[in-house]
Amino acid sequence: MTDSSALDAEDRKIVTLARSARARNGVPEGAAVRDETGRTYVAGTVALESLRLSAVQTAVAMAVASGARSLEAAAVVSEAEGIAPADLAAVGDLGGAGTPVFLAGPDGVVRATAVVE
Repeated sequence: MTDSSALDAEDRKIVTLARSARARNGVPEGAAVRDETGRTYVAGTVALESLRLSAVQTAVAMAVASGARSLEAAAVVSEAEGIAPADLAAVGDLGGAGTPVFLAGPDGVVRATAVVE
């Protein structure tokens, strides 16, 4: 478990944005990523008949589509017990090794942090 108060202000911000996306859109997950310039991209789960993306995958895709060249951090708010390997891979594709991914519960408390290898 990671103490949310130990996160810096920018990391707390993406956790808050991810939590808001989940609540606002009524989706299973909300996510936010921060790019190399400090811009944030916020998304929820996409569950269409022909397209399924996790919230993290959607946020990464939004960053790429907006011209981001790398990521500094990512956060996902979910009831899941862990961070999905596909989400770590998506963050790693743009962020590279060492990019932190925070997992918070619906209450916003960070339960885990994974670092892309």
